[in-house]
Amino acid sequence: MGRVIAIANQKGGVGKSTTAINLSACLAEKGKKVLTIDIDPQGNTTSGLGVDKNNVENTLYELLLEEKKVKECIIGQVIENVDLIPSNVNLSGAEIELIGVEDKEYILKRAVDKVKKKYDYVVMDCPPSLSMLTINALCAANSVLVPIQCEYYALEGLSQLIHTIELVKERLNHKLFIEGVVFTMYDARTNLSLEVVENVKENLQQNIYKTIIPRNVRLAEAPSYGKPINLYDTKSSGAESYRLLAEEVMNREG
Repeated sequence: MGRVIAIANQKGGVGKSTTAINLSACLAEKGKKVLTIDIDPQGNTTSGLGVDKNNVENTLYELLLEEKKVKECIIGQVIENVDLIPSNVNLSGAEIELIGVEDKEYILKRAVDKVKKKYDYVVMDCPPSLSMLTINALCAANSVLVPIQCEYYALEGLSQLIHTIELVKERLNHKLFIEGVVFTMYDARTNLSLEVVENVKENLQQNIYKTIIPRNVRLAEAPSYGKPINLYDTKSSGAESYRLLAEEVMNREG
């Protein structure tokens, strides 16, 4: 039975899409079957996995409006062992079109429940907001992985995110829990990165992954080639870090 993980943080630019792409690819590299779902209208995860987001017919938008079935929206084997439900700018209209739809929080959950038996992991890249799209992801998920950038305002907005997760858990998805926090864009040359990590560890009563994702040029370049880091530059520090994160995620089964 697939473990469904939402990658969420309402702050933009913290490495959500990078983490969704590379965690999916590194789990797949270890022989796991992965379904990656792009829930962000920017479609960065879609293009980062080598799919032209402007030329896909069936996307998450059609799925949420229930115009297409989940199987029609899955693109198989975008890389070995990874299937994708893509997204593009159309998705930004879904929020308005779902106004007044009954049980709209559960549309994605119903779709994911139909296919998750086929996968070891379902990894969802959430948009940088606490919108209906993110709520759909949290209702479909077993757990939430929160990327945090190693910068001064890292903790800002985090309490709001945790509060939202708690609300969803209380009212919509009793099984939801916070998988853990992962630090991204860590720069070993600055004291600030170290201070942020220490500060978050002191203030946050959450699991924190041991793996810290470094600031890495190759990691930043990889999406423009439509490849995850382990295929773009397999020996880079970014690839090694995401492999370690995948190991940690796998070791947290149950």
